[in-house]
Amino acid sequence: MGQPFLRPVIVVALATALAGCLVQDSVETYVGPTMGSTYSVKYVRTEQGPAPEQMQRETEAFLAELDAQVSTYRPDSDIQRFNAAPAGTCMPMADSVLAMVSEAAALSDLSQGALDLTIAPLLDAWGFGPNVREERVPTEQDLASARERVGYQHLSIVDGELCKSAPVVLDFNSIAAGYAVDRVSAHLEELGVRSYLVEITGELKAVGVKPDGSPWRIAIEAPVEGERTAQQIIELDDYSISTSGDYRNYFERDGKRFSHTIDPASGVPIQHALASVTVADPSALRADALSTVLLVLGPERGMAFAEREGIAAFFVTREEQAFITTSTDAFERLFGAGADQ
Repeated sequence: MGQPFLRPVIVVALATALAGCLVQDSVETYVGPTMGSTYSVKYVRTEQGPAPEQMQRETEAFLAELDAQVSTYRPDSDIQRFNAAPAGTCMPMADSVLAMVSEAAALSDLSQGALDLTIAPLLDAWGFGPNVREERVPTEQDLASARERVGYQHLSIVDGELCKSAPVVLDFNSIAAGYAVDRVSAHLEELGVRSYLVEITGELKAVGVKPDGSPWRIAIEAPVEGERTAQQIIELDDYSISTSGDYRNYFERDGKRFSHTIDPASGVPIQHALASVTVADPSALRADALSTVLLVLGPERGMAFAEREGIAAFFVTREEQAFITTSTDAFERLFGAGADQ
């Protein structure tokens, strides 16, 4: 957060500008920079609803506060001070940080470590870290050294403090945007807003309908390099959407492709044929984290895990020169097999 924050893929909200509405309510929009990318909020404003100027000030104040807490691009952030501390350290942390760590730990346990907030040393080893400028294939010794500093099990929360039993460092890129979407959405609802579309660095949530009664329609981006095309279009209400993919941030060496998505178990980039996975969940944080989990697990293990846990997920797999799409039963129940393609 703070400088370029590479999201693996961007879920694109379809245009929602309205003209000539026959009702009094209107769609207000405000946008801005955040986390090295952008955010966008659209909401249906009633006569008593909050003004967009107020909402933008409050949204940007929250995003700036979150940046000061968990950015890995600024040395003065709370989490960077924790990262620089030695093993055995406990530090007071904001409720937002503790909430993210707690939620991530539960999902890490559920996925047997496919999600790990302490994966930063492995990202650095492969040249994908925030302070590394050269992508590279690490030696076995480099990987072994990095893996000694990885393991979410070394984190704990004790009396409101975040503690570590090993010299691990945290990176919230897999959940921070989703958490921010949840918080901004909750604030809108506290102010009486009942219909909105919140998007932060590609993570989004939509609730309600537009003034003309039509739904918020969302395009899931196809995993095609150099293009922005829709793989599938869905209608979203009271759900969040997150897509993770391996085709935006990668490098090639000697004809082999290395994705920025690293399997914490092996310490190496994923090698399977899953190109992207989209997750729908009422919580944007969970959708954000689970899309990473399923991408790490791959097409077979990921599908089995998603079906077992009742996750609404949409998989796009490479097969020779084509893409094959599959979805879980939960996704089909939400959006149907006949969703626009």
